Amino acid sequence: MSGSTRRTGHSGRDALHTAGPAPAGPPPRPVVAALMLGMALAALDSTIIATAVPQIVGDLGGFAVFSWLFSGYLLAVTVTLPVYGKLSDTFGRKPILITGIVLFLVGSLACAGAWNMAALIAFRVVQGLGGGALQGTVQTIAADLYPMRDRPRIQARLSSVWAASSVAGPALGGLLAAGAGWRWIFLINVPVGAVALWLIVRHFAEPQRGPERSAARRPRVDWPGALAIFATGGLLLTALVQGGVAWAWRSVPSLLLFAGSALGAALTVLIERRAAEPIIPGWVWRRRTIGAVNLSLGALGLLMVAPTVFLPTYAQAVLGLGPTAAGFVLSVMTLSWPVSAALSSHVYTRLGIRNCAVLGIAAAGAILLAFPLLPYPGAAWQPALIMLALGAALGLFQLPLIIGVQSSVGYPERGTATASILFCRQVGQSLGAALFGALANATLNDRLAQAPSGIRPGLPDDLDAVSRALAHPGALTADAIDYLRRAVDTTVDHVYLGAAAAAALALTALLVLAPRRFPVHADVRAAGEGEPGGGT
Repeated sequence: MSGSTRRTGHSGRDALHTAGPAPAGPPPRPVVAALMLGMALAALDSTIIATAVPQIVGDLGGFAVFSWLFSGYLLAVTVTLPVYGKLSDTFGRKPILITGIVLFLVGSLACAGAWNMAALIAFRVVQGLGGGALQGTVQTIAADLYPMRDRPRIQARLSSVWAASSVAGPALGGLLAAGAGWRWIFLINVPVGAVALWLIVRHFAEPQRGPERSAARRPRVDWPGALAIFATGGLLLTALVQGGVAWAWRSVPSLLLFAGSALGAALTVLIERRAAEPIIPGWVWRRRTIGAVNLSLGALGLLMVAPTVFLPTYAQAVLGLGPTAAGFVLSVMTLSWPVSAALSSHVYTRLGIRNCAVLGIAAAGAILLAFPLLPYPGAAWQPALIMLALGAALGLFQLPLIIGVQSSVGYPERGTATASILFCRQVGQSLGAALFGALANATLNDRLAQAPSGIRPGLPDDLDAVSRALAHPGALTADAIDYLRRAVDTTVDHVYLGAAAAAALALTALLVLAPRRFPVHADVRAAGEGEPGGGT
């Protein structure tokens, strides 16, 4: 390990950094296993609770607010990502990851013992506080442990774990809720998390970060900035997640939340500009590489709403598939994505990181545009084939950008940079849910308003009601059922067109803002690496 001080390869004002530890040989297998278990915990709890909602509501009540079981967890994960990223750069990865696992386990145990819906929602937020540390820190440690040329391999493993856990989550949740009881959905986290915690404590020895770092004065934490980010993100995401669902977009709650988030953002900027060690430093936007990737992955979050939220509705309402078969149509994307990501190094070693990502997102946009061309009603293999191709395209897009950003910064900045791009992706997904939800409702309402007068009476008035009516069509005529299916088909087609527009935004950000060759930090260069494809 080198303790010398190096300068970054970024244009503009260079920043001094303590040289980070270069990876020396493959990391211990127990550490890799711990990272994969940590990723599985975060992924499972995003989906495992979905199929158990009826049992939870039946036991605890609170049907009017059960959506906060998902929203509360998402809010906590998203707004804490940048905070944990900065803290991992300040205090090291190991204590932050341990803190995240402990918080997650405490939240899981508390959820299992919840006595009403309000308590369960509060404990889900505690879980989310741990999940934010898990998501960002696991990705950062993977970048620390593996040199640039080997990162596709570990990232593909983590992607595979995420995909498998996300797909298996609903089925596992349903089985546990129907058999052992819904509380076991949370108790099952305890042995998995305990093993991950023991492996990290026992086997992960974080490298020293050089004499300059150890001799430095005690690091200062920007707690006002952390609180401002938490409050601003919470207000904004609450407005996006609940707008159009719990209240109308133009209602007083929505306007107050958006106004509060705008004021919070202004206050956050003021606090961060004056902080000695800001949680979100200005360089995450001033550096073209990171700024372009932030915008691109934010657009990816927008894009992902179409397949993950609306494709299952399409598969069940239009194709007439059951929940399991509809899940399979979506899951094929999670099969091709990690495989493509693992193989992406063979592409960006020849084309460069930016060109590889451009190829992936351009292909993704074309694939999304093909979805509205599917015949009505069509066969299940047709959207499944599109999802298989979409996963392959996005594997070429996302992973090279994450690797490029992580290799453009030194060890003392890698946690902040990684958390920045993950935070933008999460915010993009929340924004996409709001925008595409509004688009879907507007399209469906328009189609229902144009229904022939002979079938208009008794038609449902929103997407959820239409889906329920098609699942239990006894009260509808054959003509009404066909019209509703066509309306859902048109609605999802419009959402996929919106997703294609999000792909175009990501492509534009890369072409206009990203450098042709991603810069490589001096620490990475000292290990004998440069950007594949000739980057410098």
